[in-house]
Amino acid sequence: MSQQPSAITAPGPLRGGSPPAGWSHRHLLDLEELTAEEISLILDTAVLCKEATEGCRRKIDVLAGSAVVNLFFENSTRTKTSFSLAARRLGADVIDFSASTSSLSKGESFIDTAKNLQAMGIDAVVVRHGTPGTPHLLASHLNVGVINAGDGPHAHPTQGLLDILSIRERLGDLKGLTVGLVGDIAHSRTARSNLWGLTKLGAKVILCGPPTLVADGWRDLGVEVSHDLDAILPRCDVLNLLRIQFERQHTRPFPSVREYAHLYAMNRERLRRAKKDLVILAPGPINRGVEVTADVADCPQSLILDQVTNGLAVRMAVLWLICGRRQHEISGEEGRRA
Repeated sequence: MSQQPSAITAPGPLRGGSPPAGWSHRHLLDLEELTAEEISLILDTAVLCKEATEGCRRKIDVLAGSAVVNLFFENSTRTKTSFSLAARRLGADVIDFSASTSSLSKGESFIDTAKNLQAMGIDAVVVRHGTPGTPHLLASHLNVGVINAGDGPHAHPTQGLLDILSIRERLGDLKGLTVGLVGDIAHSRTARSNLWGLTKLGAKVILCGPPTLVADGWRDLGVEVSHDLDAILPRCDVLNLLRIQFERQHTRPFPSVREYAHLYAMNRERLRRAKKDLVILAPGPINRGVEVTADVADCPQSLILDQVTNGLAVRMAVLWLICGRRQHEISGEEGRRA
């Protein structure tokens, strides 16, 4: 049986007190509402968390006494597990909510269920739901922090943040970089969160995929649209290869998976024609042979597993900013009552 990682002393910026003055949000619902400075603050805090926990492997009890509920209504491996681990690495208690065994199956409303969880003294809810806007609805009814872990095709802010952190670690400042988001843009919450985060930090974004999955209307958000991966490839510093989300599609957007792979999969031949220091990302789960071939997924330019580690760091940072702010507010109220 593996031993639990022992707790270590957190560095000054993470120990006691309140989150940085530059953070004033009670929730994290999307990246569209954040400024470039606030996004950078989360990324800087993630780096601090990663260093403080020796690569996200050790515990720092900066959120001891806090409780976080994972409220997931869609399947998840990386996001749910990393939020749970991130909370535990910070010393918080974690409750994994199961909708199928809850009172929702007896007719209790979604909001009433959430309010009952709040009444148990929790500090934050991490919610994933298939309906866009669900985290915003929760935030309007709860007095605890709400963190969006994916709402339908709308947003996935921590995925966008961990992708950006992975780029920043390898290439430095994002200003002037060209990032291609390739694949199922129409159904991708990851694409939307990346788009907002990248453009706010000064990167140029190109959305690329079949015309049925990448509409020209995206240009209205200040990004480039292309349907030809080979044409944009030499200009890209980063490629983020997005999964084809067949579960969200009502009609097949292209004739065959084989044709899609021929036109848009990142393979060894395309890698030879790209920039030597091209960075390859994929939010997962990856479909080897569809969005990316196996040899490219495992090549030195691939940061796919680095993204997973950085997911822990980013989620630690977000939990600390959200729960730490709440702890500070509660201590202030208790002090005033005293």
